[in-house]
Amino acid sequence: MKKLNVVSYALAAAVLGAAALSAQAADIAAGKALVEKGGCVACHGKDMNAPISPDYPKLAGQHPDYLYHALTSYQVSGNPLVGRTNAIMAGQVNSNPAVTGKDGKPRPFTKAELKDIAAYIGSLKGDLVLKK
Repeated sequence: MKKLNVVSYALAAAVLGAAALSAQAADIAAGKALVEKGGCVACHGKDMNAPISPDYPKLAGQHPDYLYHALTSYQVSGNPLVGRTNAIMAGQVNSNPAVTGKDGKPRPFTKAELKDIAAYIGSLKGDLVLKK
């Protein structure tokens, strides 16, 4: 039983370590460039902390993992099991203004680009606090 616990802890440490490495692999500078080109401040405001409407969330300082999950969920908008249903955000994450496809239309953001965006926004100083 003791060996099983040791193996379980080792496996958990390996998984957490891999998750930490993938989170560190995100490029904050690239994320900043993507946010600027995407015009995210038009709705979420200066430094992603001053939305133009109370309906829009403050994003600065939010957990990057949460932001990444939310962004990828908007890419499958309309699927109630895994997606989020916000037409504006679905249009944003499925239309990268920096890169166009062969047809000349903007292509969706890649998973790596979404991780970069999430890392950048998560690095910003925000009003969000964790309750303890």
